[in-house]
Amino acid sequence: QVQLVESGGGLVQPGGSLRLSCAASGSIFSVGIMRWYRRAPGNQRELVATIGSAGNTNYVDSVKGRFTISRDNAKNTVYLQMNSLKPEDTAVYYCNADLIRSLSDSLKNYWGQGTQVTVSS
Repeated sequence: QVQLVESGGGLVQPGGSLRLSCAASGSIFSVGIMRWYRRAPGNQRELVATIGSAGNTNYVDSVKGRFTISRDNAKNTVYLQMNSLKPEDTAVYYCNADLIRSLSDSLKNYWGQGTQVTVSS
């Protein structure tokens, strides 16, 4: 069984920083694209950042220049460094990944349980 486990959320003042981590565990053969989503109260889920297995990245415009997505393929872990945080970044952040569990498996999509990020003074 595969699990994605996020950590690193919390309460931070505007202008502060947080680093989210998401580790994929279990029987894993290969990890493809990894993503961070967020959902703020009353809003739809939003794709924040993606990173391919080769390290290519994409960001939603609202976080460009402030957030950095990275990954450690040896650890099957993706990170989201969030700097210059704003109150509008307050949301539950979810990790998402495409991965293959074994040679006989097909590519499937998995979600973490989410971690709360609150930006407030």
